Amino acid sequence: MKDVYFLKIDKGTKLERQKFVVTGKKGEKMKEDTKSKKILLTGAAGFIGYRTAELLLNKGYRVFGVDNLNDYYDVRLKEWRLGQLEKYDNFNFTKIDIENYEVLKRMFTKVKNFETVINLAARAGVRYSMKNPKVYMTTNVLGTLNLLELMKEYGIKKMVLASTSSLYAGQKMPFKEELPVNTPISPYAASKKAAESIAYTYHYLYNMDVIILRYFTVYGPAGRPDMSVFRFIKWIDEGKELILYGDGSQSRDFTYVDDIADGTIRALDIKGFEIINLGNSTPHSLNELITLIEKRFGKKAKVIKKPFASTDLKATWADIKKARLLMGWKPVIGFEEGIERTINWYKQNIQWLKNIEIDISK
Repeated sequence: MKDVYFLKIDKGTKLERQKFVVTGKKGEKMKEDTKSKKILLTGAAGFIGYRTAELLLNKGYRVFGVDNLNDYYDVRLKEWRLGQLEKYDNFNFTKIDIENYEVLKRMFTKVKNFETVINLAARAGVRYSMKNPKVYMTTNVLGTLNLLELMKEYGIKKMVLASTSSLYAGQKMPFKEELPVNTPISPYAASKKAAESIAYTYHYLYNMDVIILRYFTVYGPAGRPDMSVFRFIKWIDEGKELILYGDGSQSRDFTYVDDIADGTIRALDIKGFEIINLGNSTPHSLNELITLIEKRFGKKAKVIKKPFASTDLKATWADIKKARLLMGWKPVIGFEEGIERTINWYKQNIQWLKNIEIDISK
């Protein structure tokens, strides 16, 4: 028998009644060990959120996704991701901004007994955080605080929180979780540090399990258009100028989105308070990335070099021993295979992706 929930959501000044019908994946019986487990997943229309939701749904979890669908980048990508998730009967989506405490509270009231909150909602993008630092603090810090307060009130004892490798600025590589991260060089990194700190406070005060995952340069199909992989593929394919900040020698620990989603789900089984790196542990330069894409398309990039951004790290490299020890996790998709998969997705969806706008100011 299906479980039915109703939730009143603000639509401007009007309250609308929305029905949640919770079953299993279409055509399949939900797995016995997960069918009663409800996950609140914020940022469900985001790049990592969408793929994490998809894996959870395939495992039989009931996923209640929220997202504010902001226009930081072309919303058509978010709509495409949501379209993939709406194929599942055990997925429910509500447009909510986690900064809005009162609307969030209504959801916690109506949909009781979340097993876990996976907080992937965030304002991302290092450069743009220089232009609009306030929204990074309100979403990444206040939004996280709102969730923690509601977890305390409704007796929810676990949060998985997305954080970032950007916190390791100035530290010795490979980056280890125990390194001090007290020198953030962008408002984005500072907001993530603040979110980590308030999450620890709630773990300490209210005995919550809090698992913080520091992601390293996530890429893959349906990725963000403000990230280098999406931009470079589109620019090289279309024969447009490729804007490169710096000389291309800077390296990133590019990590395929499926590996990140898998690690995020594995964190559900961890107790206490932990900070865990999720990275590929094999850095590659931006020049290597450009060369791979050039070979795949048989086209030469028209590179236009700009000054290196002061908010960017010269290199990132994750030490992932802790993830292996605590979660049995390791990345399985190598860089070349990941880029190949991403290009294949791009080609399969090129008819609508050609209209996706790229804002070089972000």
